[in-house]
Amino acid sequence: MAAAQTSLTIPRPDDWHLHLRDGAMLQTVAPVSAAHFARAIIMPNLVPPVVTGAQAAAYRERILAAVGKAQFEPLMTLYLTETTNADDVAAAAESGLVKAVKLYPAGATTNSDAGVRDIEKVVPVLERMAQIGLPLCVHGEVTNGEIDIFDREAVFIETVLEPLRKRVPGLRIVMEHITTAQAADYVRSGGDNLAATITTHHLIINRNHMLVGGIRPHYYCLPVAKREEHRLALRKAATGGEARFFLGTDSAPHPTDLKENACGCAGCFTALNTMSLLAHVFEEEGALDKLEGFASRNGPAFYGLPVNDGTMRLVKRDKPVNFPATIADVTVFDPGFETFWDVETTI
Repeated sequence: MAAAQTSLTIPRPDDWHLHLRDGAMLQTVAPVSAAHFARAIIMPNLVPPVVTGAQAAAYRERILAAVGKAQFEPLMTLYLTETTNADDVAAAAESGLVKAVKLYPAGATTNSDAGVRDIEKVVPVLERMAQIGLPLCVHGEVTNGEIDIFDREAVFIETVLEPLRKRVPGLRIVMEHITTAQAADYVRSGGDNLAATITTHHLIINRNHMLVGGIRPHYYCLPVAKREEHRLALRKAATGGEARFFLGTDSAPHPTDLKENACGCAGCFTALNTMSLLAHVFEEEGALDKLEGFASRNGPAFYGLPVNDGTMRLVKRDKPVNFPATIADVTVFDPGFETFWDVETTI
């Protein structure tokens, strides 16, 4: 019998969906991501949102100031609104500043009130994006109150995404933080212009973890975790070596008192322990050799960027790795099990 693998060296990973917030929270969480990840697609849902190229440039400077000397490149996005200027989007993309535009259906998640209510009003912008090859990152849920929250991703695919892709066939789309078997299957069938990110926490928790035996607010996220069959489908997609799936943590910090609240915020803060937890998951699936593709290669390939020159070395310790329960006033995602994989070095 072959000895169990106890170390793994991969190109330094990227995070293709990250929330850094702003102000004091940015100062707290940005260095955590910069310690492990070389680049990250930065979400634009600030208050007010990052809508223009000028706003994206200013936010980028604030991020760089927060990470200090760390080798970290924020890949900026613009928040799509019904009044977004296509020329501004094109100019920001041509300059190299902006790598994607983010579609939030209005009211779908945190700070999404300025999002899109009528997809017809943004088609001209999407057509321009298709012309220049700029990807659209999609929060794929409908917001109709009559649709069950556990069905909103599947309904979005059928009623919004598929018609949109037929309307603008050249548009490159990333379905972010997919949570269902339907989404994984749809991405597989979607051709070279369609990809998806998968979060760390959706590989680990299902809706029972959040609801059985009492409500666990730190497992509440949007899109909400689904049934076990969907978690297993996501594991298959992430660990199967398919190039169209890659890591987007959707690490989303909130002060603990706003999570443990009568109307708690959605989001899991996973930036600190994602790589250790991914090694645990991929080992469980007998797929440690596939972690490099998921975390370090597939995302750059879709976005047309080089694989990072640096490396990350993960080692399996003899004793469980102890992660802090909080960073400042943000609760760190607790997977509910011990993990022995640790990030030894990031160069």
